[in-house]
Amino acid sequence: MRALKIRPACILSILAIFSSIALSVPTAQAAGSNAAEQAGATLFRDKGCAYCHGATGQGTQKGPSLANVRKAMKAAQISAQIENGGQKMPSFSDSLSHDEVAQLVAFLRAKHRPAPAPVQSPAP
Repeated sequence: MRALKIRPACILSILAIFSSIALSVPTAQAAGSNAAEQAGATLFRDKGCAYCHGATGQGTQKGPSLANVRKAMKAAQISAQIENGGQKMPSFSDSLSHDEVAQLVAFLRAKHRPAPAPVQSPAP
């Protein structure tokens, strides 16, 4: 059997390609995550969550603070709470799709929650 000779330059090229692929995957996932968080922020505002939980999720007399919900509840628990309601919270399963619930969960579980996108005013 004959040994395969690989030049050092080829090895470096191959390593560079693999490392760029490996580095691009988390970036793509983070970009998708940020998009979901941003969409969730807009849903939080537009679907009335802020009415009970406050504009920044700080809580009001109507609803508890959501500031530490990412530490207190798992994603599945937050989804179930949104979809099924509980205590004073109504169920939102009829007014939110599964994708919208997932976006709200991404927003609520984000370490640094984004501000919602500005409200678009209709063109005259």
